[in-house]
Amino acid sequence: MRDVTSQDIRDSGSGGSNGVLGATRQPETTFQGRDPETVAASAIAHDSPTKCQARTRMYRDGRLEEEGFPVARISDHLAEGAVVWLDLRDPGREDLEVLSEEFGLHPLAIEDAVMEHERPKLDRYRTHLFLTAYSARFITSNGQLATSELAVFVTPQALITVRKDDGLDIGKVTERWDASPDLATCGVGYLLHGLLDFIVDGHFEAVQSLDDTIEALEDQLFSDVPQDMQVQRRSFELRKSLVLLRRVVLPMREVLNTIMRRDLHYVGDELMPYYHDVYDHVLRATEWTESLRDLVTSILETNLTIQGNRMNVISKKVTGWAAIIAVPTFITGFYGMNVPYPGFSERVGEICAFAIMIIAGFILYVVFRRKDWL
Repeated sequence: MRDVTSQDIRDSGSGGSNGVLGATRQPETTFQGRDPETVAASAIAHDSPTKCQARTRMYRDGRLEEEGFPVARISDHLAEGAVVWLDLRDPGREDLEVLSEEFGLHPLAIEDAVMEHERPKLDRYRTHLFLTAYSARFITSNGQLATSELAVFVTPQALITVRKDDGLDIGKVTERWDASPDLATCGVGYLLHGLLDFIVDGHFEAVQSLDDTIEALEDQLFSDVPQDMQVQRRSFELRKSLVLLRRVVLPMREVLNTIMRRDLHYVGDELMPYYHDVYDHVLRATEWTESLRDLVTSILETNLTIQGNRMNVISKKVTGWAAIIAVPTFITGFYGMNVPYPGFSERVGEICAFAIMIIAGFILYVVFRRKDWL
């Protein structure tokens, strides 16, 4: 039986990730287009018991004192009261088990960190927190949302990030930490804030890119040249991306809510306004995503309505021309009977027939044009 309190954040209305959270991503670069092998190069630890690439940083009294030091020295720094950041790039179960005893990581948390396509959630254990989140980037060219899964262990003195792929640019995270060194005295809460702020900003940028793409789709919807199939296909692509983005963004509300609880003692009074700002961005991204989903649905319905209206116009025009053609067809049919009639076998009969056909056709044409049937 599980001996911890677990707060799993589920997306209402979805039955789990179904593997969709492992969406398309660019395999050779980060979402910012940089080489994942060399980002945050100064923090790369060349001496590590893990087989995967590792990055380390150590803060003491609110100052960055050392980075790129051997992973084996982490325990010494923790004993001295320092705050440590350890990043593991695509580790295996063996890599995490090497560190589990040193950091007191729970076996269930390690299992979740190794498994892919976990739901965004926050688990509370006796000695640490375990967080799963996703960074996201919208690819405008194909209308797909690329996601990158991240697992995070939060202890009173250490932040351990486990990146399961190369989408998230960890170098950008370290740059964000360095941009606000005055908050480094807040310890692990400061590191966690920089990480979550970077992830949520990525969500916000993805929503904004989706909004711009949907606006372009609206212009395409009312183009003079019908583009029904392109609009239909693009709408379904965007709707699929929005559903995925909703599964990524929506749970972050509860994640932030739980982290900011005072009984956890990870966020102090000095950091609380900064976390509230991140929470506000999460709410805005969530509301924006919901409104865009409704907008894409409206575009799909409008596109179908426009197709129906175009079909009605075409049917109306075809019917009008058929009515015009029916008059000379009737007259030629009548005069084609092999029985005597007024003007039979006379020149005047031919002239009358042509006159009736032309006049009747012209009258019908004028009437239909006035009624906008042609």
